[in-house]
Amino acid sequence: MTSVRIAAIVEGHGECEAVPILVRRIALDIDPGFVPLLLPPLRVPASRLRKEGEIERSVDFAARKLQGRGGILVIADCDWPDGCPAKDGPALFNRTRRVVRPDLPVAVILARMEFEAWFLAAAESLRGKRGLPENLEAPDNPEGIRGAKQWLSDRMPQGRGYAETEDQAALAAEFDMQTARKSDSFDKCYREIIGMLRLLRET
Repeated sequence: MTSVRIAAIVEGHGECEAVPILVRRIALDIDPGFVPLLLPPLRVPASRLRKEGEIERSVDFAARKLQGRGGILVIADCDWPDGCPAKDGPALFNRTRRVVRPDLPVAVILARMEFEAWFLAAAESLRGKRGLPENLEAPDNPEGIRGAKQWLSDRMPQGRGYAETEDQAALAAEFDMQTARKSDSFDKCYREIIGMLRLLRET
């Protein structure tokens, strides 16, 4: 079996570390010995990806990095006014098909509001992690909170705060993914990644 290669397009420095961890954790749900190769992620803000020609340019660049073998994963926050992952995700995905061969799998995943909303959905699994309290409870509507990073900061020790570059990858390694799947956008994320990994593993 050849190695499975993934090229990721993400928004921030925190996601550059967190998304490879997330993909590798999902791969372990397929097979404990399955370790895909993640190329260094490409950072592109969602505000830029949404502009005409930009997601096409970024995905084409990722495809060239893969040299025609592997999958392309786009993960971004959907926090703009009237943004809707269920509507905007497929629209962005359709644009990628203009520049990528049909046999090169692409997934476009939009987190409703923020990537960190997925941590909120599984908040109980993060009790005691990174300074979070031992009695941490998930909010009723994790994906409806505008400011998930601030929600986490408010529950950390005074003066500590949530730091994306320090905490995002660490929490991505700890949060309970199955619990987080009650979040619609993370459920889609999980299903898209596991589907891509299975497809690439079999080819």
